Amino acid sequence: MNNALRKELQRSLDREQYDITEDGLYFPRQGVIAKGKYYDRINDGEWSCTDNLVVSEGLTHMLSVALGSTAKPAGYYLALFSGATAPAANWTAATFPSVAQEITSLTEGYADATRPVWTPGAAANGSISNSVAASLTITTATTLNVTGLALLTNSTRGGTSGVLVSATKFASARSFQNGDVYQIGYELDLSA
Repeated sequence: MNNALRKELQRSLDREQYDITEDGLYFPRQGVIAKGKYYDRINDGEWSCTDNLVVSEGLTHMLSVALGSTAKPAGYYLALFSGATAPAANWTAATFPSVAQEITSLTEGYADATRPVWTPGAAANGSISNSVAASLTITTATTLNVTGLALLTNSTRGGTSGVLVSATKFASARSFQNGDVYQIGYELDLSA
C-alpha cells in the first residue's frame, strides 16, 4: 500500500466514506476491504469462527503505524465482554469498556490480572493472526456468559486509553463454568 493510498483511505475514514458490509469495512473509492475474525473454543472443543468489525479507530491506527510515523504499541490484547450491544464503527478504546460491558472481575471473569496478549505470527498473503491461541482460565461462582471479544492496544482490564482495533458480538453467548479453559485468537485480512 503506497503513501497516496494511505492518505486516500485516511480521508475516506475521516469523511465516513466507507460501507460496513457482511465481508468487512469496504472502501468503494479505493476498492479495499478490511475484515477479521475471532477464533475461540472451550476446553479443547471444536473451534468457532466469528467475523468482526474493524472499527474506524483501528483502521486509522493500522495506517498510522504501518505507513505513517506512529510508533508500534508495546502489544495488542484481547478482551472479553458481556454486553448486548453489537460493535459499531465509532467504538473506541475510550468507550469500549462501558458500551460493551467488558469483563474485568477476577472472581467473575478470568484469572489473569491483565487482558491476554495477542502474539501474531508473520504476516503473509494479506493476513496476520496469532499462531498460538491465548488461553484463559474462567473464574465464576455460578456461570459466566461472554457475548463477544475485542482487540486493543492497552493491557489493562477496563482501560480506556490506547486503541480499539476490532470487536465482535457472538450470535449466541458463550457460557462458562468455574475452571473452564477458554482459548481465543484473532486474524486480520486486508485485500484490494
